[in-house]
This record gives sequence, C-alpha cells and structure tokens, in this order.
Amino acid sequence: MISKKALLATMGLSLSVLLTPAVAQNSFLSDSHVMKRVQTQQKYLLLPVEETVDYSHIRVIKNNKVVKEFNCKLAINRTDYSVPLNLNEFGDDVLLDIQFHGEKRKTSEIKDYACWNEMKTSDTFDTSNREKYRSAYHHTPLWGWMNDPNGMFHKDGVWHLYFQYNPYGSQWENMTWGHSTSTDLINWKFEGEAIQPDAIGTIFSGSSVVDNKNTAGFGKGAIVSYYTSAGAAQTQSMAYSTDNGMTFTKYEANPVITSNLPDFRDPNIFWHEETQKWIMILAAGQQMEIRSSTNLKDWTLESTFGEGYGSHAGVWECPDLINIGGKWVLICNINPGGPFGGSAAQYFVGDFDGHKFTCESAPTTTKWMDYGKDHYATVSFNNAPDGRHVVLPWMSNWQYANQVPTKQFRSANGLPRDLGLFSYKGESYLTTKPSPEVFNAFASKPDNKLTATCYIEANNLKHGATITLSNAKGEKVVMTYDAKKETFAMDRNNSGQTDFSNEFKTVTVAPTYGTLKSVLIFIDHNSIEAFDADGKMAMTNLVFPNEPYNKLTATGCKTKIYQLK
Repeated sequence: MISKKALLATMGLSLSVLLTPAVAQNSFLSDSHVMKRVQTQQKYLLLPVEETVDYSHIRVIKNNKVVKEFNCKLAINRTDYSVPLNLNEFGDDVLLDIQFHGEKRKTSEIKDYACWNEMKTSDTFDTSNREKYRSAYHHTPLWGWMNDPNGMFHKDGVWHLYFQYNPYGSQWENMTWGHSTSTDLINWKFEGEAIQPDAIGTIFSGSSVVDNKNTAGFGKGAIVSYYTSAGAAQTQSMAYSTDNGMTFTKYEANPVITSNLPDFRDPNIFWHEETQKWIMILAAGQQMEIRSSTNLKDWTLESTFGEGYGSHAGVWECPDLINIGGKWVLICNINPGGPFGGSAAQYFVGDFDGHKFTCESAPTTTKWMDYGKDHYATVSFNNAPDGRHVVLPWMSNWQYANQVPTKQFRSANGLPRDLGLFSYKGESYLTTKPSPEVFNAFASKPDNKLTATCYIEANNLKHGATITLSNAKGEKVVMTYDAKKETFAMDRNNSGQTDFSNEFKTVTVAPTYGTLKSVLIFIDHNSIEAFDADGKMAMTNLVFPNEPYNKLTATGCKTKIYQLK
C-alpha cells in the first residue's frame, strides 16, 4: 500500500487472478434496466468501471430482500479498471438489479455494453500497484477513492486510520469508512470496510475515542465512534467496537443527534478531564457547535463558535479541538475558501473551559495550518502516546481531486505531523513537524542523489535562496525563500501533468514568521511537502511529473539528500 514491500505484496491478497465467467443470466428489461442472477461459490464479482459514463445504481437482492445497494460506473464503451463486489457477504446466489442513468455514450444497445463480457467471478482480486503516481511512503487505499481521514485512534501500539472510502470506483461516491492499521505511521495494512452505509444514510466523517472508563457501557476500553449519517438529512450516529476497532456494532437508537441545518456533520469527540465529561465539536453550517456528555449517548448543547471569526468563504467542516500546553486550538477545515483556492484548514488559538471556546485573536485574523494547495480535513489521533498531538491530512483539493491522473486509486494522506505552539509578534501559532516516525523510514546518512522517494535537508538559507527539482523533460518545481518578506514559495506551474484541471497550476506562498534557517522537503511519486525544521511553516502540494525529478539545483543554501530505506 504505501511501503515498497506493500506495493509488491498485497496485504495477503493474491497477485494472480483466476477469472471465470459469472454463472449468471442477464434479463434485459429496457434500454436502462437489467437484472442479473449470479450463482457462484467464488468470492468476488469483478465489476468493470468506465469513469466517463454516468453512475449505474445496483441493488443486491437475496431472498427477495435488498441486502446492499450502491452506485458504480459500469463500463459501456471500454473498461478502465475493475472493482470487487464481495459475494461472501450474501451467499452463492444473488440477484443484481441494475439501473443505468444518463447518456449512453457511443453504444445504443444495452446488451452490447462492455461490462457484460468483462464482468467475471474470481476467488482473488489483484491489488498489485499499477500506478506510477502511487505514493511509496504515504497512506493510500489499495483501490478506490479516499478522502477525509476519520475516527483515528491509537491503542496497544497500533495506529488506526479510518477514511472516507468508495470501494466501487476511484471517484467520490458510496461513502463508507475504510480502515487501515499501522505500527509505525508509515507502513499501513488495509483492513477492509469498517462501517458501511445503512437505511439512515451513507457514512460521512467523524471520530473515535477509546472509552477507558466504560462511560458508555460497552466495556472498558471499547472504541466508540461517531459519524454523520448522510441521507435526506445529515444526522449524527454512533457505533462501537469491542475488538479494538476491527468490527463495529451500530447503536440501535441511531441517529443520536439531529438538526434542521443542511450542513451538519463531522462530529469530533474528546475527554475533558476538568469537567469529567466528553466534549463533541460539530460543524453546523458556518459555525461549530460544542456539546457535552457523561455517557457518549446523551448530549447537551453548550455553546457555538465561529460567527465573524476567520474565513467564511466556504462551508465549515471537519473540526477538532486540542489542548496544547494549556492553550486550546480549534481546527476548522473549510471548502472552498483556502488561501490558493479550494479546500484548506484554518485554526484558532484560545481558551476552552469545558463549555465555551474563546479565541484570543481578533475576529478578522485567519491562520492556516498549511500553505500548500493539497492539505485538507486534518484531524488528530485520539489516545496518542506520550501526550502527543498527531494529525493526518487528506492530500488533495476538492477543485480537482476527482480528476488527478490515477485510476486504480485516488488520493493519499499527507505525512503524519506532530503539533505544538510558538509565539510571534504577540500571536500564537501552530508548529507543524513531520512525526518522528517519518524519519525512521529514511537512511540515517545522506547522499547526493535526487530520487522519486527521498527528503532534502536545506540548511543555512540566505535571502533569495532557491531549490529547484527538475527532470530531462524540462519539468520542474522551484522553491524560493525571501528573507525580507519572510516568505517561502513553491511554484508547480511547470511540474509535469497539469492539464487535467485549470485550477492545478499555482504558486503557493507561506509566511515564515521570522528567519527560515532550515527546511525539510519530502518528495514522493506524486507529492512535495516542505517544512520549516522548527515547525513554523508547512506546505503540501501534489505534483505529477512524467518522469521523476532527478536533478537538484540549489543556490543560497546547502543541501543533503536522504533516501527512503
């Protein structure tokens, strides 16, 4: 998945695929409606996908009952890739009721659609990497679409990452919680689908907590997760796990919290020691609601925050509230409205008394966690060890996330980061540093070779220092430090493939809050992340070079390169 070994192995899934035609009967009922009976003892039905056509709606029927339904862009003219439907969930005899929607493209006869000849059953699904832009040391889904990180927690030496996931295509749809685990924040194992859509709605973003005191009554150390059920309305639901987050039981009284607001989502929960209560911060339109509970089931509205503060150029979502050294940081992701267009993460520093968050800055002050274009939905791990505040972003931008040039999967997470605080000219700001585990993935001794998977340490930066990554095709990324303006900039206008979106070309610029002495630049197959070594600046940008950058040109600084192990 993200490690070199995981890209060659497949987390226990076979690389070879033994395909056989599905034992099935197609009933063509109209020019947009098909019923297909599948009788097989094999594990998967492989569904051919064509990304440029409209969605088909598929209902899986067993014993005259709908046991699953989802949307999938079934291939009409050609197959871009296939995705697996796990038949083991239902048994060896199911009926698929398929409705095609929208324009039928080049082929007019439904019986001639490409999907029928290429829809196969198999005991295996090939997850070997077929993408040159798949990250080597960032988390990615084995297949399908991923966006916001959800429900992250640490327990018994294992980091658990859940994420917004579409198992049936590499574009946004069918929101489900996918699940991956890691012991080092770098190498991840895909654990499957943790929480699936139900009658209340699809599964939007949320959070998980380790209930060490058994306040909810599900058992000491149970994992309690809250998520947004996205149906005709957005409501908040709960699920719990008694096997360390591997499987979940949905709370029988869902939804737990309701509202008449249209944008009401992304509950984030933590334990507040001073009041001995659980606190939930929840996006509610253009502000955040703060609620409290003693049992994780019954919630009292305490206060709201947001009116008149920060950027309101888009919808507020994916909040977090963290105590860092006695000050509180409220993270508020916003889409659109980022500093360079599209989605981004802003934050506020202040005080929280268990009831109300009070921002210490002027309402017109806007602070950004990251000054790249591809940093969003950042939230923290619950129960992180040693009092650390470890966060993980989604590494993309809603302006073009569905169009980036990959097919087998779309989207990665940015590097895990540890947060802290610093002061500059009377204001408090976040420090953002790559987590210590990141450096363990790289060689301890530097060399002078620029590769597709390495990091650069640039020291002794002078005013006007430049760092240029380039290749033989003339593609390049140029980074520039302006000591007088106290800024660091990254220009990806000529970085490689950019024509998939008019919004991709850009120069991103970050304040350095004083002198920038040393910068760390992490390069992966499709990303560049730059950090001030002291944590005062972070910048995350996607890049899609047609061949890896293999030339480093640096002026006004000294550089070292460290290779991925």
